[in-house]
Amino acid sequence: MEFINEVLNNPALLISVILTIGVILVNGWTDAPNAIATCISTRAIPPKQAIVMAAVFNFLGVFVMTLITKNVAMTISNMVDFGTDIKASSIALSGALASIVIWATAAWYFGIPTSESHALIAGLTGAAVAYSNSFQGVNPAEWVKVIFGLILSTFGGFFLGWAISKLIEKLFKHQDRRQTNQFFRKAQITGAAAMSFMHGAQDGQKFIGVFLIGIALAKGQAVSGAMTIPIWLMLLCSVVMALGTSIGGYRIIKAVGMDMVKLETYQGFSADLAAALTLLAATLYRGLPVSTTHTKTTAIMGVGAAKRIRSVNWGVVREMVLAWVLTFPGCGLLGYLVTRLLIHLFV
Repeated sequence: MEFINEVLNNPALLISVILTIGVILVNGWTDAPNAIATCISTRAIPPKQAIVMAAVFNFLGVFVMTLITKNVAMTISNMVDFGTDIKASSIALSGALASIVIWATAAWYFGIPTSESHALIAGLTGAAVAYSNSFQGVNPAEWVKVIFGLILSTFGGFFLGWAISKLIEKLFKHQDRRQTNQFFRKAQITGAAAMSFMHGAQDGQKFIGVFLIGIALAKGQAVSGAMTIPIWLMLLCSVVMALGTSIGGYRIIKAVGMDMVKLETYQGFSADLAAALTLLAATLYRGLPVSTTHTKTTAIMGVGAAKRIRSVNWGVVREMVLAWVLTFPGCGLLGYLVTRLLIHLFV
């Protein structure tokens, strides 16, 4: 109730909250479906049940991981500095969030699983540059974590997916295919739950970091590692993500789980396990803000390549890579332009 009263009495906070919820909703369209794409594509679990499961484990991921470490949220909140002018800094944050919604909605429309994490980082950076008219508002130490996380998600997801798939093929080579399919169909549900858990641990904390920025700016305060994260905020993030997934997640599920590689049940489990382990390592190690989309898709590529290189639809892969490459400069420029426009109009 205290937060609601603050929102109603502070227009700047109200706008940033609405836009943050919009970004989380779009994340449900573009990122959250990756966690359940493989188990749906192999028909291990119906879509509606998968969405409910994703919502539950998204919340658990945010809640449990925040108790262990909130470094991901702090990395995002400390990545940029919007200065001390409450009005101008709140407008800059709104510009960043608006650019993320525009970029991610376009990606969803074309069915491209672009990284919401990369868009968030790029949008915040572009807005910070527009606010200070220089790169002084960008924290290079936090950006180093982004680059390291990008490398980890690419190579970790791919090679771990390849290795786990090869190991399973070797261990179950002489087993009855019908029994192994039944086993891995159930195992896939566990793998998808683990992916949803890690999606909450990573992306849930990222958006909590944005909330912390907005709340701090509205109060004229600086974000610090000592800030507490209330349970209602964790629940809000996970519920809005689930709503976004139920509204528009099928296009991404089709692109990731069906078009890129035709997966068997053991391959779907291998991809989920590889991606979840990579995300866990990134979260526990210095709170690296890693893209769940990037990690999951590279894991699927690794699983497909383990069977044979031609089993991967490299045309779909090229579209995804192009989207990833364009996200940082594209969404960063969009964040810069939208923020400059808003500052010109309202400051």
